[in-house]
Amino acid sequence: MPEQEILSQEQEELDKLAYTKKRYLTPKEIAAYVLVNFGQKNLSQFVGAFKEFFLIQFLKLNTTAYAYINLFSSIYDALDDTISGLIIDRTRTRWGRIRPFFILPLPLWLVGGAMMFTAPNISPSSKIAWAAIAIVIYGLGMSYFGAWGLMIYNITPNNDERNNLITTSKFFELFGTWLPSLVPVLVQFLPKINPAINMQSVYTGFAYFMLILASAFSVFGFFNMRERVPLQSREEMKETSVLESIKQIFTNRPLFAIIFADFFNNFKAVGGSSEQYFWLNNTGNIANQTVCGLFTGIPNYLMVPLAAKLIKMWGARTTAIVAGVFGGVAYTLLFIIGYHPFGQTFSDNYILNLIWVIFGLTICGLPNKLINVVGPVLSAETFDYMEWKHGLRNEALVTTVQGYFGKLAISITGWLSGMVLTWINYVPLTDSLGNAVPQTEPRVLNGIWTVFCILPALARGLYGLSFILYPIHGHMKNQMIAELADIRANRLAEQEAAQKAKAQAKENGEEE
Repeated sequence: MPEQEILSQEQEELDKLAYTKKRYLTPKEIAAYVLVNFGQKNLSQFVGAFKEFFLIQFLKLNTTAYAYINLFSSIYDALDDTISGLIIDRTRTRWGRIRPFFILPLPLWLVGGAMMFTAPNISPSSKIAWAAIAIVIYGLGMSYFGAWGLMIYNITPNNDERNNLITTSKFFELFGTWLPSLVPVLVQFLPKINPAINMQSVYTGFAYFMLILASAFSVFGFFNMRERVPLQSREEMKETSVLESIKQIFTNRPLFAIIFADFFNNFKAVGGSSEQYFWLNNTGNIANQTVCGLFTGIPNYLMVPLAAKLIKMWGARTTAIVAGVFGGVAYTLLFIIGYHPFGQTFSDNYILNLIWVIFGLTICGLPNKLINVVGPVLSAETFDYMEWKHGLRNEALVTTVQGYFGKLAISITGWLSGMVLTWINYVPLTDSLGNAVPQTEPRVLNGIWTVFCILPALARGLYGLSFILYPIHGHMKNQMIAELADIRANRLAEQEAAQKAKAQAKENGEEE
């Protein structure tokens, strides 16, 4: 082979390598991604933490009705996700495939979110309709707005840059968790400072604030981010049938390892939904949730940077396994020891028992940020795997399939969140001003503690063990990265050649 041809091939390989190693993201673009993630994460955290409590405690929605509304809305969301996934994947606009969905669904989730935290004085049957409409509208808006989560897989073709952006965004999420954590303090003390303000109005006002904040960041993100990973053209997408795309998804082994892991991990939400009830009833003061959050959140500032180092050292798969198993063991031990080891009741030695619960929850929470960082990295590897195997990046359709299992888990957990309260005979108590009053029945308190610990223990443990089935590691991962660089470089070269041909044809036409 002539030396010139060898040099040409070597230069071509260097060009492909440069494509995957080049730095693309500007500081403004990083800030835009971080802010959108910040707003969305904290809105989701607020809704997840307080929606059930607000609807049952202040709207006075029947607990069984709440369970079945969640079940219905989850089934509806699963059906809608099929349509939204196909629409998002096949969208091609001057703004990109994903960016339009930063803006279009805003009215839906703004209206639905506002309704969920408003408690009108209407009949019991009207309250059921109100809650159902609010939850369905909010979920529909989030089905399409969820496309924003795909931006991390398209904002840069540089894997290291992508992983660094994931870590950065997860680190800044930590500061945002302060916002929802203020709610229990405001709920506890604002009514005492100003009797005209009750607990219900605090939840409602804070909900409106979170919705406005998240929507403002979404608009900012739309104007300040770009999509860079080369995609199939509209014509190429038409050549690939929906059935073929679905078939390729269901042969994606790494995807189903993630699906199983996420399915199990979703059951932690039942424990999370009982958090308000635990602090109010078991400890006697809902503000203890904020006190606890001040301490349990501190290790997260170390765990996020540590997550990036562990992923580089162990790989994403092993990091996920270790994090999940550790969390399962920690929650189990916390349950066995109990929430009042220093006395027959929590109030017997209030300070020591509170310190113990805070310490125990801090240990249990250590894997949280590891899982939050490693999750998007594993998903990114899965999308890369699909592109490597089939030449496609049907992220939204893949996310839809994940969503089916996620919605199944959410429907079960949403149903369980309401039903466990029925099973333990929980009845919301309020004083003459409408403020929440703690329960004292031992059977109810023990039931809340069981839900608070055991389901998170199972969720974390099964999450970690699921990744034993995940195949992207070692030699296979290295081979995928190398060959995927070739695929993308060739696609870019073809797109550039096509653009030059169009420009040349246009120029020739103008000359004639």
